[in-house]
Amino acid sequence: MQLIQEAAGEDIAAMSPTVEVFGLISFKYGGNWITQNVSIVGIDPVSKSKVGALAEHLENYKPLKDDNGVEVRGPLYTGNEPPGWDLHPTYMEERRDRISRARVFEPEDEEEPATGLTAAEGASETDDAVRDFVAGNTEEEPQDPAAPHRARVYIGYQLVSVPYVDKETGKTRQLTMAQPGDDIKISTVTAGRPPQPCHFYATIVDTFKSGMSEYDSHLVFCNIEELQRMRGMIDPESGEKAFTRIQIRLKDGVDPDRVVERLKAALPAGKFHVSTWEKKQGPLLAAVEVESMILNVLLFLIIAVAGFGILAIFYMIVVEKTRDIGILKSLGASSRGVMTIFLSYGVSLGVVGAGVGVVVGLLFVRYINEIERTLTWVTGRKVFDETIYYFPSIPTKIHPLMVFWVAVGAVTIAVLASVLPARRAAGLHPVRALRSE
Repeated sequence: MQLIQEAAGEDIAAMSPTVEVFGLISFKYGGNWITQNVSIVGIDPVSKSKVGALAEHLENYKPLKDDNGVEVRGPLYTGNEPPGWDLHPTYMEERRDRISRARVFEPEDEEEPATGLTAAEGASETDDAVRDFVAGNTEEEPQDPAAPHRARVYIGYQLVSVPYVDKETGKTRQLTMAQPGDDIKISTVTAGRPPQPCHFYATIVDTFKSGMSEYDSHLVFCNIEELQRMRGMIDPESGEKAFTRIQIRLKDGVDPDRVVERLKAALPAGKFHVSTWEKKQGPLLAAVEVESMILNVLLFLIIAVAGFGILAIFYMIVVEKTRDIGILKSLGASSRGVMTIFLSYGVSLGVVGAGVGVVVGLLFVRYINEIERTLTWVTGRKVFDETIYYFPSIPTKIHPLMVFWVAVGAVTIAVLASVLPARRAAGLHPVRALRSE
C-alpha cells in the first residue's frame, strides 16, 4: 500500500485491503442444515465504504417493507453512520430471546462441533506450524451465552432467502431462512502450504442486496481481522497481516489505464496483478454493450420505418393536392412558400409525434410493474417471474440524454422525409398542375 501511494498517491481517493477466498456456509432452517458455496471477502467496512457503495446496499440502512410494499419500520441506521460489525440492539434482543427459548425447550445438539478451528485433527504429525496456529486461534466460549461470535458477516440476500408463489394470493413472496442475529458456520482453508481445512462460527450482522444476482447469491463479507486470524494470515512474531487484494478508488477524471501502467512499473513484476474493474467484468460489460447497441439499432429502424411512412403519406398529399397547389401558385404563391408549407407540416408532425411518444414512453416506464400485473391478471400467466429473474419487480432506469437524442432523431427523420415531397410540390408548374386536373 505504501508503494501504491508513492506511485500514484495524487490520483487515489481511497484504498481498502481485502482477503478473498472460496468457502462454504452452513446454517439450520426447519431442522435441516443448508450448505452453500460462497466467496468470503474479508473487509474493513469503513475503508470499504470509501472505495465503493456499501451502506446503501445493507438492509439496516433501508426501511423495512412487507410483501405488499407497506413500510413496517424505518431504517435502523442513517446514511451518515458508517457501517460496522456491531449487532443492532433490535436484533440483539431477538437473539437473546431466541437463545433463551432454545435452552429451555430444545435439547442440545450433540453433533454440533465446537466453535473455532478444527484443522488440527487432520494435520500431519510433522505439520507443527499448523498445530501451533490452530492452538492459538481456537475461539473461546464467551461468558455471555447470547453474545455474538467474534466473526461477523454481511450475507448476500439470496443466500438466506428464496422466492415462492403464495397459492392463495398468487403473489411472489420471499421466504427468509436466516436473519441478523443468527449464526452460520463458515468452512474454508488456511493460508498455509499445504492449506488445511478450518471451520468457525460467525454471526450475521446484516444482509446486503445490491440487485445483482451474481453478488447477492455468492458473496459473504466478513470482518477482515477475524478472517485473517482464522486463516493464519497474521505473523505471530511481527504481527504483520497478509491480504489477497487491495481495492483502489481513483479521483474523478483520472485515467485508470494510466494509473494501471504506473502501478505495474512500481510494483514487483510477477507478484501483483493490476487491473481495472471494467476489465474484471469484461464479459458482462461486453454483453451489456452489445445489448445497448442492438437496442439503438432497433430504435433507429423503428423511426426509419415511420420516416418512410411519412414520405409515402406526403407524396400522396402532393398528388391529391396538385390542383390546389396549382391554384395557389397561379395566385402568386412562391415555390419557397409552397415548400415551407410541407416542411412545416413535417416539423409539426415530428414534434407532436416525438412529444407524445416521449410522454407515453415515460408513463409506460413509470407504471411498468402495474402494467405487468394487469397483463398477468388478464392472461393468467406470469409475465415477469421473480423466481427466474431474482428481482421483486421489473427494474427500470431512464437516461434523459438518450431520450432527448431519440426524440431529436425522430423529429429530424420526419423533416427529412418531408423534404422530397416538398421539393416536388414546389417544382409544380401552375399551368401543368391545373391541366393535369
